[in-house]
Order: sequence, then structure tokens, then C-alpha cells
Amino acid sequence: MANVTVIGGQWGDEGKGKIVDWLASRAEVVARFQGGHNAGHTLVVGNETYKLSLLPSGIVRGTLSVIGNGVVLDPWAFRAEVERLRAQGVAVTPENLQVAETCPLILPFHRDLDALREDASGSGKIGTTRRGIGPAYEDKVGRRAIRVCDLAHLGELGAQLDRLCAHHDALRAGFGEPRIDRARLERDLGEIAGFVLPFARPVWITLNEARARGDRILFEGAQGVLLDVDHGTYPFVTSSNTIAGTAAGGTGLGPNAAGFVLGIVKAYTTRVGAGPFPTELDDAIGERLGERGREFGTVTGRKRRCGWFDAVLVRQSCAVAGVTGIALTKLDVLDGLEEIRICTAYRLGGETLGHLPAHAADQAAVEPIYEVMDGWPESTHGARSWAQLPAQAIKYIRRIEELIRCPVALVSTSPEREDTILVRDPFAD
Repeated sequence: MANVTVIGGQWGDEGKGKIVDWLASRAEVVARFQGGHNAGHTLVVGNETYKLSLLPSGIVRGTLSVIGNGVVLDPWAFRAEVERLRAQGVAVTPENLQVAETCPLILPFHRDLDALREDASGSGKIGTTRRGIGPAYEDKVGRRAIRVCDLAHLGELGAQLDRLCAHHDALRAGFGEPRIDRARLERDLGEIAGFVLPFARPVWITLNEARARGDRILFEGAQGVLLDVDHGTYPFVTSSNTIAGTAAGGTGLGPNAAGFVLGIVKAYTTRVGAGPFPTELDDAIGERLGERGREFGTVTGRKRRCGWFDAVLVRQSCAVAGVTGIALTKLDVLDGLEEIRICTAYRLGGETLGHLPAHAADQAAVEPIYEVMDGWPESTHGARSWAQLPAQAIKYIRRIEELIRCPVALVSTSPEREDTILVRDPFAD
């Protein structure tokens, strides 16, 4: 049985939470491998709705859940999310949740710096969630980070705190902010250490042992390929690599462990925050997609921008991320539209392009070339088999497969876990 790696195929918010939850019931381990609590997953299980930002979606099902070393961890956000889930009746213990002892910590001054930079950027705002993700990753690669394992050695942090404070005090001075209150930071770390440390493990051992037993591992990505720091719409991207290959480095397993790569893709396109969006709709149809799809960010509550399906971008995502098959979500949001458009190419300065150019100015200037298809008046909401789908909806799905050069493995027709059409079983490959 194969492992499965789930990633977003667009700009995030594609409905990964439901799909991961659907798959987690058949996995022995679910592992997060990048990002932080800027990711948001909403799970609907019966009459209960769970909103997750940091914890792997498998935790709701009681599946062993792992936060890998590629994740940056805000220990206070971690505690708040654990306590919130416990209040909803979810058992969260060191027996079913493990955190990599090498995870870098997001500290209060990371959040400060994130917000200060955004506020000072004027028209250059990137649209971050202001949760300190980027600054924490900067400290990781700058070899200044405080990591989870350091919480067990707080009395030995002097030299590392010297490096960390020297760097951030200089940045804060540039914004007219006071120096880091080092004594308070040490007290805060001492206070949170007791909550975090029981979950700390060398998770690479846990995962390698699980793999040796033949356990099925589900790798859960955050955000989407178009927000990848290398392959996304730079600089309007996140601070980590969101492609499937990151599952290896972000957990401590080799690159051949990724297994079936499932790209989650909406039947239309959305984006939160700033950055290019070639198929964006600033009209009644865009408003309708947003209202019917309930397009508000799980983490920030920000209204998502909406537009037609962009086959150029999804084809590009599938190529750079090595996607084996896609899960097409929110098909039911398109119900009742008289016509539906799919972007098949771009026009830039008289040239036709089959990919998104690298420079931000060119990305903002491209014009979508559309193919128009008839819509369907029937409802697809809750469909669980091809036979329950209108013929025109099936035609739309098949055309997407042709344009993105990747097959559909799953189709989701509502937020409910069971309202899923299984075309190809990722765990059977």
C-alpha cells in the first residue's frame, strides 16, 4: 500500500482539510511537513466543525499525528489549539500527537516584525497572515532559531539568545521599537516549556519505524503550490516550499516515501491577499462564487478573491510538484451557472503563453484566454457517484483533466466527509 502526500494545487484554501480527513481514516500516521499556524483547515464531522491551523487533520479521527521538523511552531498557538480541540471532545495527548524536537519556534518578536514590515510596505504589501512565519524561517536558515528541544535546556541558551537578540534588536531599532525584553522572553519560554515538551519526539524515528512496519503515512501539506517560495507567484508567496518534495526534508524520511501525490484543486480559483490572479472576477459571478463557496479564510477571516478555473496554473502546479492525481473540490459551487469558463492560455504583449511568466510585472499583465462551456442547471451537491452527476458536469471534469494533463482521483461535492466520488484510490497505488 502506498503512502499519500496531499498538497494544494492552487493558492491554498482548496479544501485539503476535508480530503485529508477522508483519507486519514485509512492511514496509520498523518504528518505535517511545512508551514505553521498560517495554514487553515476546516473539518465538518457530523454536526461538529473543527478549525485547525497547526495540528494535522488526522488528530480529529484519533490517528497518530506528527508535526515534522519543516514546520515552524508557535508554542502558544499550539497550546491554544490543543485546548480548543480538547474542549470539543477531541483527545489530544502525547500518545496521538508528536512534535519534532527540531521544530523552530515562532516567538512574540517574530509576530511583531511580521506586522511592522507589512505596515511599512505601503503598496508593496505581500499580504502575510502576520503570524511571524516568515521571520521564524529567516532565523532558522540564519542559524539563530530557538527550537523545541531548547525548551529542555533553557539555562544553556545564553549564546543563542545573544545572537538572536542582536539580530532582532537592530531590526526593531530601525522601526523605532524597543529592544527585546530578554528577561520576559526567558520567563515566557519557561512557562510554556512544560506544555510543549511532553509532545516532543525525534519524529524521524517514529516515521521510519512506521514505514518499516508497512504503515500507511499521509503527508499533509499546507498552503498551495502557487505560494511556494521557489515555484509560486514570488514575492507574493509563503516562506516555505509547499511542493510534495518537501515531505522528505520536512519529516526525516527519504524522497521515495512521498508515494501518491494528490493535488487538491477547486473547480474554480480563489486567492487570499495580494498578488497576481489572471482569472479574477470583479463582478456578480465572482460574488456568487464567493457567497456559495463561503470563501473566507479559516485563519484570518479575510474574504477570498474568486475567479474562473485556471488550467494553465494547475498544469504548472502538477508539473513542478509531481502530482499523480487531483482531488477536485467544490464542484457544487458551479451549479446553476449558464456558462462556465476555463483559462487555457495567456496573452502577453501579443504572445500566447502556456505557462505563468516568472516576473511579477509580467504575471500581473497577462490576459487569460478562455474556453467557454455550457453549465448545468442540476445540483451536484452531495453526489457520491458518477451516475449522480449531470452529463455536463462530467464533461467539465474531463476537460479539466485534458488541459492540466493529470487525472482526477477524487471529486468532492460538499463539505461533508462522505460526499466524495472516488475515481482512483491513492492508497492502492
